[in-house]
This record gives sequence, C-alpha cells and structure tokens, in this order.
Amino acid sequence: QVQLVESGGGLVQPGGSLRLSCAASRVIFTIYDMAWYRQAPGKQREWVASITRGGTTNYADSVKGRFTISRDNGLMTEYLQMNSLKPEDTAVYYCYIQTGTGNYWGQGTQVTVSS
Repeated sequence: QVQLVESGGGLVQPGGSLRLSCAASRVIFTIYDMAWYRQAPGKQREWVASITRGGTTNYADSVKGRFTISRDNGLMTEYLQMNSLKPEDTAVYYCYIQTGTGNYWGQGTQVTVSS
C-alpha cells in the first residue's frame, strides 16, 4: 500500500506564499498524472492543478497565474507553489497520484489564508 505524506500547509496572510509537498512512502515504478485538489468547509472537493508524466501542467481558472505545480519523478514527489494567496484559497489540500497499480490520495494539509 502506498502512502502519500503531505507537508507545507499552515497559516499565511493574504498575499503570502506557501509551498506544499507530497512524497510517496515507498518506491513506485510508474507514476502517471499527479494532481492537487482542495476542499473548503461546506464545499465539495475541487481540482486545483495537475501535471502529466511528461510535465504538461493544467490549472483551475481560480489559481492560474498564482499557483505552480511541479514534480520530481526520481523522488516520487510533487509540489504546489502557491503565491498571492487569497482568503478564498483557505481549504484542506490533498495530493493525488495515478500509478500503474492504483490511484492514491494524501491525508490532506490545512491551508488558512487570513489576516
């Protein structure tokens, strides 16, 4: 069973930055797409960004130009650099990966944007 360990969440003021990381707990031979989702209180989980194995990225309109997704295939890790954060970015952020043997979610990390 693969576990995804997330880190980097926290409290930040509007306009600030955070970098989330998500690392696999063991070696995975084939990782396809990697993505980040988020879930705000009282709302459904929504897709934020994704990156293919070849490095092609896509973003939700709400974060385009402010967030950057990246990955390190050798370290089996993905990142989400979040800049110009807004109060509406407050949510629990989840990483997600597609592998040759199954799809997996991280445990979630809280991001709170507040003054």
